Amino acid sequence: MKKFLLFAVLVLTTTFTGAAKKSNKAPYMQHVKYELECAGNGVQGTYLVRVWTYSKKQKDAQAACPRNAVHGVIFLGFDGGDGCIGQKALVPNRNAETEYQDFFNAFFSDNGDYRNYVSVVAGSELCEKVGRQYRAGVIVAIQKDDLRSALIAAGIIKD
Repeated sequence: MKKFLLFAVLVLTTTFTGAAKKSNKAPYMQHVKYELECAGNGVQGTYLVRVWTYSKKQKDAQAACPRNAVHGVIFLGFDGGDGCIGQKALVPNRNAETEYQDFFNAFFSDNGDYRNYVSVVAGSELCEKVGRQYRAGVIVAIQKDDLRSALIAAGIIKD
């Protein structure tokens, strides 16, 4: 009986530990929290946004900002205010990230194509310690027309 109980506890512990490690988030978005806000009006065909990324490591927070900005424009959009016009997400289908998982895993990888659509505004970097984590912010220009064209070409959104 003791062996059976020990076996049952071992199986349940392994099952719950394995379940806790699984996540519905895409690999490139694991352990990522970010916010997107309008940072002004960009030139024709671009969005100018400030992205705030939170992470336990300062370097990770700063490095993830451009990727998070592009991710936010594609899937979340952002609110307007202070002379800015809010924008809807480029991809209206909330399940697109899962449906086109292979595309987005490659697109948002460390050397992915997302880098072709974002540029950091020089001198706009901020970083501060907030509790046990860092909050890094940067203003970026996102080439939304080119990004939209790429998503159309990939069949993710319709023209």
